[in-house]
Amino acid sequence: MAIFMKASLPGMTTDQYEALNAELRALPGDTFAGCLAHVCVTTDAGIEVYDLWESQEAMDKFGATLMPVAEKQGLTQTGTPPAVSQVHRYWLPGA
Repeated sequence: MAIFMKASLPGMTTDQYEALNAELRALPGDTFAGCLAHVCVTTDAGIEVYDLWESQEAMDKFGATLMPVAEKQGLTQTGTPPAVSQVHRYWLPGA
C-alpha cells in the first residue's frame, strides 16, 4: 500500500537540503527506490518535504540510508516526527 509522508524541518536551509540531496544521489545503487514522488518547499520556518512511497518498507529503507548521511552533515532531527498516512488512491496526470 502506498504511503504519504510529510516532514517539517525547521531551521533547515535550501543549501543544507541541496547538500544532503547531492550526497544521497551520489550513493551507489538506487537510494530512492520506491519513491513515487518527492516535493520540497521552503517556509518561513525552514523546509517541508512531501513524499509518496510505494510502501512502508521502501520508506523505511530510505530512512535507514538517510539518517546516517544527515547526521554526518550535522543535521539532527528537530521538530516533530514525520506525519505518515496510508494512501487510499493516487494517480499521475498523463500516465
